[in-house]
Amino acid sequence: MNPRTQTWLSRSALVAGVVVAGIVIWTFARPAAVDEGFVQGNGRIEATEVDVAAKAAGRVADILVNEGDFVKPGAVIAHLDTQTLAARLAQAQAQAASARAARESALAFVAQRRADAVMAEAVLTQRRTELEVARRTSARSQTLLADRATSEQQVDDDRARARNAEAMVAVAQAQISAARAAITAAEAQVAQAAAGVEAAQASVAQLQAELDDATLTAPRGGRVQYRIVQPGEVVGAGGKIVSLIDIGDVYMTFFLPEMAAGRVALGSEVRIVLDAARNLVIPAQVSYVASVAQFTPKTVETQNERQKMVFRVKARIDPELLQRYPEHVKTGLPGIAHVRLDASRAWPDALQTRLP
Repeated sequence: MNPRTQTWLSRSALVAGVVVAGIVIWTFARPAAVDEGFVQGNGRIEATEVDVAAKAAGRVADILVNEGDFVKPGAVIAHLDTQTLAARLAQAQAQAASARAARESALAFVAQRRADAVMAEAVLTQRRTELEVARRTSARSQTLLADRATSEQQVDDDRARARNAEAMVAVAQAQISAARAAITAAEAQVAQAAAGVEAAQASVAQLQAELDDATLTAPRGGRVQYRIVQPGEVVGAGGKIVSLIDIGDVYMTFFLPEMAAGRVALGSEVRIVLDAARNLVIPAQVSYVASVAQFTPKTVETQNERQKMVFRVKARIDPELLQRYPEHVKTGLPGIAHVRLDASRAWPDALQTRLP
């Protein structure tokens, strides 16, 4: 055999070997085909993150948790300095007490003016009685004068007393009107005082709410991921104090090709295998399938695969399962999500649930 033929055969054998090796690698490394009832995608474990932040600007007095601590919903996380707020609250409470006293005084003034009105009405009744008597006396005097049984002076005096009684009735009526006007003014003062009380109480409630907001609590249970600031630092309104992750809401986000995503339904069973713990198989369910396709993110697949359109999918791990293993929950871990497209197909032995 000549050297050229020998070289050609060697090269042909090398190419054939590369092709065979490529076929073997592709056969074992490729994802399970959609036609086989299963499909898989790469992703990372994620969890809902919650930032505990200050509602108003202030100085951080203390932080009661450290990174890695588990907290329950409503647990106190930190306190802001409240000396200024406490002083303002005390002032507002004093103003509220003063406003309530002003309202009581106004109510007493209304009662007094109503008593004056009652007295004025009694005086009017008395003056009307006196007027009636004076008019009768004057009439009798005129009759007696016609019979020359009395003097003209007496008649004039009786007539004058009648006119005086009429004037007294008019005065009593004016006093009643004045008393009623005073009642109206006093009632207006009561309304003004009541508005002052409401305004003062609203100010107290606002400051009390601000004081309550200075105690920062966990909106949900989880694990402390970061302490963003330290005691003594000043934060602005909305400034983050601590970052939590809700270990009861953990999921893996991965991507599936168009043909596979079209067959994935919400609630489909998923098995998650993490790169860091390949001996474990974690059960999950599909909780979200994107309605719009996108190009595969660069961090997920190769350049060749990034040219394909994919759908983002979330597989949520059962919260009851997470409660049993809270210390094992770690976000950011990469892995593979295996989705069962055909519910009638049994999971292979390698994907049977295996937990710590």
